[in-house]
Amino acid sequence: MSAFEKHQDELEKHEMMMGSARGRLAVALDILTDALAMVGQHGIYCQSGRRPGHPPMDLALVLEQIGDAKELLQSVIELDPRIGPSASPTKG
Repeated sequence: MSAFEKHQDELEKHEMMMGSARGRLAVALDILTDALAMVGQHGIYCQSGRRPGHPPMDLALVLEQIGDAKELLQSVIELDPRIGPSASPTKG
């Protein structure tokens, strides 16, 4: 099952409100945020043996990568004037 099928309702809602590109970016950010929360929650229960109170190195790296992906997606919204929040709607 594709991401478009799995997240069809959210995509339709966000694309209707924001347009196709911004709507898809918003849903992608929501998915990454959910993944970040799930991995973070797992990190609470799966503590490092070497560094008590910290997640294991593999979880820390996953958290970092997801955070980086979110940052890059957010930058697309901010940089592209056709996609960004200050963009005026186009007729078409």
